[in-house]
Amino acid sequence: MAFQTKRFYRVVFFCLFVLCLIGNNRECFAAALDKKATRALSHYIMAQMYEKLEDEAGAVREYKKALKLDYKNPVIHLALASCYIKHNKTEEAIKELNLAVSFNPDAVEPHLVLALLYSMGGNSGLATSEYESALKNASKREPKNVDIYKNLGEIYLRQKKFAEAQSTFRLILELSPLDAQAHFYLGNIYDEMKNRDAAIVEFKKAIELAPDYHEALNYLGYLYVEENKNLQEAEAMIKRALELESDNGAYVDSLGWLYFKRGKYKDAVHELERADMLLRDPIICDHLGDAYLKINDLEKARSSWEKSLELDPNQEAIKKKIDSLK
Repeated sequence: MAFQTKRFYRVVFFCLFVLCLIGNNRECFAAALDKKATRALSHYIMAQMYEKLEDEAGAVREYKKALKLDYKNPVIHLALASCYIKHNKTEEAIKELNLAVSFNPDAVEPHLVLALLYSMGGNSGLATSEYESALKNASKREPKNVDIYKNLGEIYLRQKKFAEAQSTFRLILELSPLDAQAHFYLGNIYDEMKNRDAAIVEFKKAIELAPDYHEALNYLGYLYVEENKNLQEAEAMIKRALELESDNGAYVDSLGWLYFKRGKYKDAVHELERADMLLRDPIICDHLGDAYLKINDLEKARSSWEKSLELDPNQEAIKKKIDSLK
């Protein structure tokens, strides 16, 4: 089985939010040139003191007084949102975060926190949108920060925005030509775009730069298996990937599928059954059904294909396989 994207959101970005919030406080009222702004600043400072004393009501009261005097200040809205989050008032926090964004469209922190809140609430669509906005704004602040672009590229890849993902990882390679991970992701993108020749070139480059890059070793090996070529080389790469991560269900599936392609059907069943125990995935179930069919175990073949359909109902090819058994 080929590469699977891992995390959806990184906890580290929430930590970055906290650090940025602390840093931004210094700049919040730098332009406090009139009495109204000075009074807003005093209420803001009082709110911070109440927060340290864990007096939520006092902190909220002072933040709201500050906003009456300086309503368009995004940092006050952000601080109030943070206070609400600490006390599990999610709806109020989201309202304040959206106001912070409206008054500072180039901000990073409110988008990151909105992404986290939406993700925790199960709204992956809004979470992805906010996370993308945060990364775009972060790249404006730090145009040479490779890690920001990597996260943005991963978002585009998950959204199947392949052109944007490709250009993002190409930009990373301009900034960091020896970045093995960028080559790996480009290979993933080219494979999704049905350009396997280009994908193979990128995976080879990733492995050249990082010989123990097990994701790249497995992915390239799996592509060779799918193309039914270089099977000896594919076996060596997949087994090396398994040496580095022995209980990875996707890698075990790759080995089982390789045995299937080589006509070693009993070995294929053995590995694919292990892969099925390690990872719930429709592709593994499909492969296992094919292997059962080859050893004439029709009931298990049907069961595996039906399980594949349960995991992904939109598989017409699997439906035809089941119908063929009838």
